Amino acid sequence: MAPENLIKDNVKLGNIPSSKEAYSLTATLALPALIEMVFIALINVINTMMVGGLGSYAITAVGLTAQPKMLILSVFSAMNIGITAVVSRSKGADMRDDANLCLVQALLFASLLSMVAASIGYMAAEPLMRLAGAGEDTIYFATSYFRVICISVPPQVIALAISAAQRGIGQTKLTLRINLTANLVNILLNFLLIEGRFGLPRLEITGSAIGVLAGQCCGFLLALQSILQKNGYLTIRKRPLSQWKFNMYMLKNISQISSGAMLEQLVQRFGFTLFSRLVADLGTDIYAAHQIGSQLMNLTFTFGDGLSVASTSLVGQNIGKKRPDLSITYGKICQRLAFLASCCMFIIIMLLRKQFVVLFSDEPYILNISLNITLIIAFLQFVQTSQVVMAGGLRGAGDTKFVASTMLLTVGILRPGVAYLMIKVANIGVYGAWVSTGFDMTLRMCLLMRRFTSGRWIENAMQRFSTSLA
Repeated sequence: MAPENLIKDNVKLGNIPSSKEAYSLTATLALPALIEMVFIALINVINTMMVGGLGSYAITAVGLTAQPKMLILSVFSAMNIGITAVVSRSKGADMRDDANLCLVQALLFASLLSMVAASIGYMAAEPLMRLAGAGEDTIYFATSYFRVICISVPPQVIALAISAAQRGIGQTKLTLRINLTANLVNILLNFLLIEGRFGLPRLEITGSAIGVLAGQCCGFLLALQSILQKNGYLTIRKRPLSQWKFNMYMLKNISQISSGAMLEQLVQRFGFTLFSRLVADLGTDIYAAHQIGSQLMNLTFTFGDGLSVASTSLVGQNIGKKRPDLSITYGKICQRLAFLASCCMFIIIMLLRKQFVVLFSDEPYILNISLNITLIIAFLQFVQTSQVVMAGGLRGAGDTKFVASTMLLTVGILRPGVAYLMIKVANIGVYGAWVSTGFDMTLRMCLLMRRFTSGRWIENAMQRFSTSLA
């Protein structure tokens, strides 16, 4: 049954925007978010490029820290999904006090737990790096890099929580400015400290980590400034002291959405860590080539992520307005734009993949493998972007448990399972790992598309929102 047929009789219907208005609003939210995501991904690409001049060991050492870091951040990523959904619904229902209460609770939770997580990560840095697949030639560098990264976790987590709330009210331009400035600081310090320019010490990989830390601290200060504005929709100024205590009502609302998202994040990290470890066992040079491909994949993901932010915000706001008809409309618009983005990215990768790869390494063996990997990535665009955007819309409706169960099947089981068969049994090597990624994404897109067209997420979303208002 089509989703439109599942809208209840008590839905508040109003003016339906024209196609031009709907696409314009979607683009207004998506474009700043897309640019922001591009810059976030670019900072990782540039970090890898800058340390790439030190050798393949440096690319591998920095790449090995990615999954342990994301494992630490997984709880907060889940919380941010809940924050965006709750704030967007509150804004849609014209409940500003609830939106600000959500922000305050998020700050309390993020501040406390991030310091605990960072401390554990710092102390357990070496075993975490060995678990990720670091060998004797990379363990020292990966451990020292990861410890500095752990210090950057608290300011990063708090800034991300604030940005999640701002996206919920549609302030994607604000979060773009925050991340753009932070990334520029990161790049500048990388340039100065990795090679030791203008009289500064040559710190190599540690210099790159310090650049990340400085950038995250800058982003934290800018994010904090955004909620100290007197006339801002989201502000912590003049908040009553009673709000600066853990509020079970609001934490429950956030956790109802975040619990499914947390399972999703943990499953993702588990699957990605197993997947990464299988590739790391193939050797330093092969993992370096794989990491170059991963940087391109992360960069192209940003187009889906930007549209996903718009989908989450627009679906959530219209659920709050009791306009699920518009939630469906904007969900479909974001999917159409996702397909267009996929076509553009396919053409760009096919034309410029060699120019991209040579930015990281000039070693012939690594170049040859990387070029073959990027060819696979070009064809993955058609399933990659669509599944990211559909997942974002379902999250905005609070349907995070279905998304989590889909991730469990595809990322947690299918991807590492197929990768193991391809690498260990069929001996296809790193290309087999990327084929497993294609299986994962294709099945994920099919499952999410079936869920969206079924319309069940609309009924569930309206029931949850009505219950939260009771």
